[in-house]
Amino acid sequence: MTLTVESLVSIAMTNPINAEITSRLPSLGLNQCLLTAGCLFQAVWNRQAQRPAAWGVKDYDVFYFDEDLSWEAENEVILAAQHLFRDLEANVEMKNQARVHLWYSQRFGGAYPQLQSARDGVDRYLVAGTCIGLDVETGEVYAPHGLADTEHGLLRINPKNPQPELFVQKAKSYQTRWPWLKIVAPEPS
Repeated sequence: MTLTVESLVSIAMTNPINAEITSRLPSLGLNQCLLTAGCLFQAVWNRQAQRPAAWGVKDYDVFYFDEDLSWEAENEVILAAQHLFRDLEANVEMKNQARVHLWYSQRFGGAYPQLQSARDGVDRYLVAGTCIGLDVETGEVYAPHGLADTEHGLLRINPKNPQPELFVQKAKSYQTRWPWLKIVAPEPS
């Protein structure tokens, strides 16, 4: 199977939670709203491992971009999403990418740049092949590194966010769940 944008979306939507989230999110009217991360690429790996599409999905990440940097505005979105998805047995994580730089260093340590779009948040994932987002309004897939690594189970460092130690931790956590994944060692700096 060659993983195309169409087949990625088709596989991801075999997870009924993804299908429900993408059908409901537009009602929130969020700018640059993307369903992103594990709920998309893990569906591909689960299909290859002959597991249910939702297997191992801890949460459903939704990125959006609102220039209102207040916690109150983001919390209003979080509460609206909790109400919207209250009947789903899923942890839907809403994150305003315009605000991440305000709390990231306190929560995780290290600096974090001020982002200019929701896609910039997708660009910050540690593993290149996991940089995938699905625009819930247009159905467009954002995959700046393509889909080949996801298809072939290759875990390589994201050149836009080169953090070798964190990359290895993340890659090993994926490999624990999908043992056939291959870690491509980062180039020495």
